Amino acid sequence: MNVLRLADLVAQGRVAGKRVFIRADLNVPQDDEGRITEDTRIRASVPAIRLALDAGAAVMVTSHLGRPTEGEFKPEDSLAPVADRLGELLGRQVPLRDGWVDGVEVEPGQVVLLENCRLNKGEKKNNEALSRKMAALCDIFVHDAFGTAHRAEATTYGIAQFAPIACAGPLLAAEIDAITQALANPKRPLLAVVGGSKVSTKLSILQSLASKVDGLVVGGGIANTFLLAAGLPIGKSLAEHEMVDEARAVIAAMKARGAEVPIPTDVVTAKSFAADAKATVKAAADVAADDLILDIGPETAALLAKKLMAAGTIVWNGPVGVFEFDAFAHGTETVARAIAASPAFSIAGGGDTLAAIAKYKLDRDIGYISTGGGAFLEVLEGKTLPAFEILSRRAQG
Repeated sequence: MNVLRLADLVAQGRVAGKRVFIRADLNVPQDDEGRITEDTRIRASVPAIRLALDAGAAVMVTSHLGRPTEGEFKPEDSLAPVADRLGELLGRQVPLRDGWVDGVEVEPGQVVLLENCRLNKGEKKNNEALSRKMAALCDIFVHDAFGTAHRAEATTYGIAQFAPIACAGPLLAAEIDAITQALANPKRPLLAVVGGSKVSTKLSILQSLASKVDGLVVGGGIANTFLLAAGLPIGKSLAEHEMVDEARAVIAAMKARGAEVPIPTDVVTAKSFAADAKATVKAAADVAADDLILDIGPETAALLAKKLMAAGTIVWNGPVGVFEFDAFAHGTETVARAIAASPAFSIAGGGDTLAAIAKYKLDRDIGYISTGGGAFLEVLEGKTLPAFEILSRRAQG
């Protein structure tokens, strides 16, 4: 994918003295007192800001926070706590500016944080007049918020249309490179691990991957629907009976290409959905009418681990069992550790996936951890994200 990159503009000496507008993703969780409880996204935004500052730019940064009502400011919608934390990370004061759409005072070598962009009327609907006003604030627009790349809003798309120069920041550029490596030009065999509760929410992803991957590992409630499609009993497990034909179609599409959807040969069951429920390992064919399947069994986990160790590229979205309950976490842990240990290039994304990576402390062993939830899923579906489309178009002049 051909896009301009901030790093290239810096290397070419095109940033010094310029007004640089960075759209970051600073949407961090806070407690009831407004204290930031997890600052990964803020820390991830720092390289782009430092790159522009060190190059001598006048830097403006904005982000959304939460789901505010446009035009109605409430204290809990403010980026003030983010400004404080960003200042600590940068080792300098970061002033917060509100009412910034009509003008911002910032000198080369300075950085200001622009108040919650979703407070501006027209932001969500990508209003052209708003987009043009924001574009007029800068010489260079930098998109560095992959988590918003699937949304065509004024600060993610419109401003990129009208700014003199529009480019990708280091975080977005890394996502583009990782996605390209995993899906556009993967080292084979390419394996995908897709977990989740419902086939219906990820059907388009499964269908898209079925035309690309050499192996499609399904987990969670999705796997139960595929077990039904294979003619196996699932007891009272979570599944979508109305999606069985779609699951069969995915299996058939894979088989026609000489690829496979490995169906679990053993599973871990319980009589109730509870952390303290007794876990019982059974052959997949022996699931009783009152059983709940809550994990893949050790035989299946070992088989999948072997396949993952032999892969060239791995795409991972979703756990393969109820990993939040320790008794039903073995399958997800085995798969996660195999992905981490595999020589394959791996890319992982999605909230539950990141929670599993954190639980087993594997963040340093995954090739690339995507910062986007919905954006990552849309890439897996084969969609062209609005941010990628506009940046690519702008790079072509």
